[in-house]
Amino acid sequence: MKILRIMALLLLLVAITAGAQQRKTTSATHAPAIVKPGERPEVLIETTMGNIRIQLYNETPQHRDNFLKLIREYHFYDSLLFHRVIPDFMIQAGDPSSKNAPKGARLGEQSLDYNIPAEIRLPQIFHKRGTLAAAREPDIVNPMHESSSSQFYIVIGKKQDEKGLERGRKNLQKLFGDSLTMTKEMEETYRTIGGTPHLDGAYTVFGEVTEGMDVVEKIQNVERDEYDRPLEDVRIIKATILKDMPGHEKKQVKRTVKKPVRRKR
Repeated sequence: MKILRIMALLLLLVAITAGAQQRKTTSATHAPAIVKPGERPEVLIETTMGNIRIQLYNETPQHRDNFLKLIREYHFYDSLLFHRVIPDFMIQAGDPSSKNAPKGARLGEQSLDYNIPAEIRLPQIFHKRGTLAAAREPDIVNPMHESSSSQFYIVIGKKQDEKGLERGRKNLQKLFGDSLTMTKEMEETYRTIGGTPHLDGAYTVFGEVTEGMDVVEKIQNVERDEYDRPLEDVRIIKATILKDMPGHEKKQVKRTVKKPVRRKR
C-alpha cells in the first residue's frame, strides 16, 4: 500500500509539472517579447502599402507608454488612415475620425480627450530622417507644446544644405536662446541623412523607424488632395507590439476607447 501511495504521488507531480510547462508554452506563443534593461520597445505597423517597424525611445517615457497602451489595450490604430502626406517632409496618422471617413473628407482635427506633456530631449534626440514624433495643436493655443494623445508623424525630410540648417539654428535660438544650439552631430546627420531641423524643440520625438522606410517613401509619393490627404486611402491594417515593457499582461485585450474630441492642427 505504501508503495502504491508513493507511485500515485509521483504520477501526480509529473502531471502538475507537465501542465505548468504546457501553460507556459501556450501563453508565450501568443505574447510579445519583454524588453530587457537598456532595450527599446518595438512596434510593427502593417499598412496597405507595406510594413513599418518602429522602436520607441525610453528617454520619452510618457509618449512611449501612451503609444504602447493605445495599441495594447485598445488596438486604437487598427484601420486608421495616413490622413496627411507631404513629400520630403512627413506622413501623419492617428486621427480617430479617419477610420470610417468618406472620400474627400478633411481629416486631422480629432484626437483623444487628453494631451501629453512635451518631452523634448535635445540635443540627443532630434528630427532626423525616420524618426517618430507627436503632432500637436498650434502654439497660440498650446504654448507648452503638449502633444496629441494619438496623432503621430514619421519624418522624411531631405538632406539639408546650409540654408536649411540655418533655419533650424534660428528656431532653436528663438525657443532656447543661447542655452541650446545645434550640435556638430546634428548638423552632420541633417546634411548626410536628412530630416526636418526647423521642428526641433517644438515637437516631441519619441521613436524611430528601424525597418520599412521604403514603405514610408512609397506613402509620401501617393497622389493627394488640396488638404494633403491621399486620394486613395492608405490605411493602417494593424499595429502590434513586438517587444513590450515589463509588467504588462501578455494577452492584448480590446476595450472601449475614450471619446475623441476635435483638436485643430
